[in-house]
Amino acid sequence: MRLRDRVAIVTGGSRGIGKAVCLALAREGCDVVVAAKTAEPHATLPGTIHETARAVEALGRRALALRVNVREEDEVERMVQRANEVFGHVDILINNAGAINWADVVDTPAKRFDLMMDVNTRAAFLCSRAVLPGMLARKWGHIVMMSPPVRFGRLGGKVAYMLSKMGMTFVAHGIAEEHAGAGVAANALWPETMIESQATIHFGMGDPRQWRTPEIVADATLEICCSDPATFSGHALYDEAFLRTRGVTDFSKYRVVEGSEPEPVCRAMIE
Repeated sequence: MRLRDRVAIVTGGSRGIGKAVCLALAREGCDVVVAAKTAEPHATLPGTIHETARAVEALGRRALALRVNVREEDEVERMVQRANEVFGHVDILINNAGAINWADVVDTPAKRFDLMMDVNTRAAFLCSRAVLPGMLARKWGHIVMMSPPVRFGRLGGKVAYMLSKMGMTFVAHGIAEEHAGAGVAANALWPETMIESQATIHFGMGDPRQWRTPEIVADATLEICCSDPATFSGHALYDEAFLRTRGVTDFSKYRVVEGSEPEPVCRAMIE
């Protein structure tokens, strides 16, 4: 229970990586604000904020389900205000909500570009800005971006998406620099392999034999949040490599297909 009585906001918490992160934090004693757009069952997408909240409560922790569109500044501000009203403070922010569209530049409409910039970079900026005053006042806080190290690997076919995701990492590095020594950390985390999610399923991103479960990202997120924010900040990490530094050597439990050996295609995409 390394995070007993801490409070976390997880955006995009209704399914996939976000839900897995909510549950990983709850198992370590964290109360969780489950923030996402899906409040009612969807015809084609699994999960709602209320289902995740009930799963958190089943682990013995408090949960607050909030329907939030992170593209809207007023909704972000109300989310943090409501979290403070219910729990008294916010210690952890996981910027997990995301939008994806892989296409060449000529095939990316402006509205798709704007959507990714809004949901990825801008929302991470707004959510971080909203929680920072409270974290700084308490001298303890973790902000985690689900975004990659800033590298220039194979960008073709996904320029707009990678621009928006690396923008999140820029925000993390900036916050880490601005508040060094203040007890508030900002880090970025990226998977080495493809992760089973509605995005990988819907867009047919590779074969399930090349996927890992969302729990590997959740476990890495947990280890970040259990680190001392006064000293562990300003990093852009890969899930497997980081977990190895924390003593994890067996990654077979994260396989989607038993016996498979997922390749680090997401890391190769960056480097």
